[in-house]
Amino acid sequence: MNEGENGNGVASRWYPKTLGRRIRAIGSYADQFDFFEGDGLSVIDKHQEDEKAAFFIDPPYTASGKRAGRRLYTYNDIDHGDLFQRMSKVRSPFLMTYDASPDILTMAQRHGFHLAKVIMKNT
Repeated sequence: MNEGENGNGVASRWYPKTLGRRIRAIGSYADQFDFFEGDGLSVIDKHQEDEKAAFFIDPPYTASGKRAGRRLYTYNDIDHGDLFQRMSKVRSPFLMTYDASPDILTMAQRHGFHLAKVIMKNT
């Protein structure tokens, strides 16, 4: 993160002014967020009935043999099928990010999830 690509640090992937503006905007909602360090699956289980909760899930991209998640994250071993099963029981809104691989599309369709393709500028 400090060095980034070609020695450009954060600026190699993000626009510093835009990032700063977004962080300040999120900060105005700080009293509505809870952060913790630990097992995210346990939080899903704990709050699956809480209709006031909302989940943003951005798992390591290791499904379908992807390697980026293994390369980038220390804790990258995840059972994606189990995650989809858990999220199918959640009563509140959630957003999950994944590559549009055939395995992921099949799991999402099997669980009745709404799918939307979002084009990323950095990939």
